[in-house]
Amino acid sequence: MSGPRLVLASRNPHKVLELRRILAGAGLEVDLVGLDDPGLEPMTEVAETGATFAANALLKAHALAEATGLPALADDSGLCVDALNGMPGVLSARWSGRHGDDVANLRLVLDQLADVPDDRRGAAFVCAAAAAWPDGTDIVAEGRWDGVVGREPRGRNGFGYDPIFRPQGETRTSAELTEDEKDAASHRGRAFRRLVPLLAPRLAASHPPVRS
Repeated sequence: MSGPRLVLASRNPHKVLELRRILAGAGLEVDLVGLDDPGLEPMTEVAETGATFAANALLKAHALAEATGLPALADDSGLCVDALNGMPGVLSARWSGRHGDDVANLRLVLDQLADVPDDRRGAAFVCAAAAAWPDGTDIVAEGRWDGVVGREPRGRNGFGYDPIFRPQGETRTSAELTEDEKDAASHRGRAFRRLVPLLAPRLAASHPPVRS
């Protein structure tokens, strides 16, 4: 693939593919790879110790840019449930106590909302997307996707809390939407589309087109 190489601070193949689609849809031609790319030195993921999505995204992007010498992208996102005072929030990936256990995390949220009536099950997916360079500079943008938490998981086209999140104005869950529908509306899509106009000029300056 032509274009500058960017590395995404994630080993989640769903996130890598999703972000490739989002960036391509926004007209940004880049070579995006994840942490498992064979061309990268093995590295550990950065602990998400920030108190906000933006802080965590920037922590990961800066650490990855420094480790690889490449421009790095990172995001931090989660489900913020009104009836749980905005939680799981930044703890979404480890809400059940074990990082990345989607089924356990999802089930715990459903159990915690078991007695909450339908009109009080409001929630939002929130995402902060960050880019950082080896020289220490960075940019960050945020996106939000409002909806409600359903009572049972539905759909297979997603991950994390997608099967229980029903976007505002939808009868389907996020996991029942097509990839194109989800990319157009999701918190991650919104955050990275807001990042692209800030990211593109910097990438163009560091990777000018080849003249014939």
